[in-house]
Amino acid sequence: MAPPRSFMAREAWPLALFAALAAVPFLSAADPFILSLVSRGMILGLAALALDLVLGYGALVSFGHAAFIGIGAYAVAIAASHGVEEFFIAVPIAVGAGVAFAVVTGAISLKTRGVYFIMITLAFAQMAYFTTQSLTAYGGDDGLSMAHRSLVFGTRVLEIDAVFYGLVLAILGAVYLVCRRLVASRFGRALRATRENERRAAALGFDVFQIRLVAYAISGAIAALAGVLFANLTEFVAPAYLSWQRSGELIVMVVLGGMGTLHGAVLGAIAVVLTEEGLSHLTQHWKAIFGPLIILLALFAKGGLVRLLGGRR
Repeated sequence: MAPPRSFMAREAWPLALFAALAAVPFLSAADPFILSLVSRGMILGLAALALDLVLGYGALVSFGHAAFIGIGAYAVAIAASHGVEEFFIAVPIAVGAGVAFAVVTGAISLKTRGVYFIMITLAFAQMAYFTTQSLTAYGGDDGLSMAHRSLVFGTRVLEIDAVFYGLVLAILGAVYLVCRRLVASRFGRALRATRENERRAAALGFDVFQIRLVAYAISGAIAALAGVLFANLTEFVAPAYLSWQRSGELIVMVVLGGMGTLHGAVLGAIAVVLTEEGLSHLTQHWKAIFGPLIILLALFAKGGLVRLLGGRR
């Protein structure tokens, strides 16, 4: 009977998290503001999950993951401005752009280690940031508005907040399950081996560079998908989506939730979004409260919220 108990202990928190997210539309009576707020949390959770794949399992501290979000967002908005408004056409375009950027920049960045990797990923993200600012045909620094959310088989069903919420939740759940299978696969074990001891992994015959590049490309694809959803949520894209501050927020979300857990990244993102919203209603200086809270959690809740709440890593 030990295996079933172990299984339940391992799966309890992910199941509880996704069950709570599925219940939000019913508990909130489909309030548009609440649906929008939690949708934002889930989209950022998707991006944080992408970062956790390389940070938590590959020990790659990327400080430029917001670039992938921006690339995905701009891809769908620019496509829409040229009349390509179908969601299932925009997604492959955006994900393809994210993968291409990840492969090109990753091939260079992964030649470095430690703080140099952090700085070079930041540099590439800033290059993408300033590139979007220079796109005067697409709003430049003012950003680009979308007339409406992407079409689904020619219909505007995503304009219904509950439907869009369901789509975001479905994509988040599907990506989470795929990532769970990925990290449990031979590839995932090899990626974790490179995290634990790069030289030993190489001595065992693993191509460390190739493994990390593939993981980085997959992470970029997931973050670009989050960008597609973000653009549809706000119906607007701007260079701020690619800012280094956004990349820093993603790292905070992953660390806060619990690195190397996947569901911890989602939990951390939602916790950050809800805390920011709650504190902003108390005072305009909410960041002065939020900062110390993050510091206290980092000092006394090692392992993140997952460990603090009693979940297993």
